[in-house]
Amino acid sequence: MITAVHALIYSDDPEATRAFFRDVLRWPFVQVEGSVPPWPIFKTGPSELGVHPTSGGEGDHTYSTPRHHSVSLMCDDIEATRAELAGRGATFTDEITAYGFGRGINLDVPGAGEILLYQPRHPEAYDL
Repeated sequence: MITAVHALIYSDDPEATRAFFRDVLRWPFVQVEGSVPPWPIFKTGPSELGVHPTSGGEGDHTYSTPRHHSVSLMCDDIEATRAELAGRGATFTDEITAYGFGRGINLDVPGAGEILLYQPRHPEAYDL
């Protein structure tokens, strides 16, 4: 029986990335005993999984992307969440943008690049 989804973020500076999740996002974690350097595994909260096509559209509105995987963070109030995280030292690489699926902004994760923070407009599956 599958019990959970384990997501991975690969980082050029794993200590800075781990500090961001620990100190800025304040995610609880367990520690891998005896690991050097310390190796926390973070609780990310509820999750859901969507499957997107690698190509599609019509006419001038076609798209194509290589196969890849993506992690996004969901929130219920994007303005309040942005302000709260900025108050803890988070930086954002753009402004809040309206997408078909919701409103989002890219959050800079030290050592790991951007991750999308968004307030969904789609039905949510994580609490089924």
